Amino acid sequence: MKHKNFFENYINAFLEENSKVNLISKNDEKFLFEKHIFDSLAIDKFFTWFKPKGEIKLLDIGTGGGFPSVPIALTYNNIEVFALDSIRKKINAIENIKQKLNIKNLHTICDRAENLNEKYDIITCRAVAPLKIIVKYAIPLLKDNGYFIAYKSVKASEEIEDAKNILKKLNAKIINVFEYDLPLKENHVRNLIIISKTNDY
Repeated sequence: MKHKNFFENYINAFLEENSKVNLISKNDEKFLFEKHIFDSLAIDKFFTWFKPKGEIKLLDIGTGGGFPSVPIALTYNNIEVFALDSIRKKINAIENIKQKLNIKNLHTICDRAENLNEKYDIITCRAVAPLKIIVKYAIPLLKDNGYFIAYKSVKASEEIEDAKNILKKLNAKIINVFEYDLPLKENHVRNLIIISKTNDY
């Protein structure tokens, strides 16, 4: 995983945008790396397990302040990252960060997931909605053999239980869960839930 220093220019650009648009709370600014960037880059656990080949298109649903989309785009320049949010001022802020840092593999979309027709190799979602809700938007946008990665809290197992029926209905299944800790003093357990489409029609 990239060191904090790698993201220095990004952190400065983000804080500048955050002073104009409330992307994260002021209290969270001092933990920007630990709570948001480090968390976004937990996707490294997925990439260590699944080795991406060829051109990969990744969609981040409800990107908000650009998490995990922007840290992923900065770290993995071989992945085309599409940051989706329906709130124009948030998309504008990400667009400003993109221009300042010249992030060529980052693309912004101001729209709702249900309006998209494109299919993606990987879909991410962090802090948007319960798993049973978000899978309804993510799974239809996945390519065959694609993966949906849901960033979840310590309560991931409860959300998985609640989503069982809808996952079955969508011909999708959970194939892995990666647990990790954020680098904070208090215990901060997080989970990456990896979901794929099945061919059991």
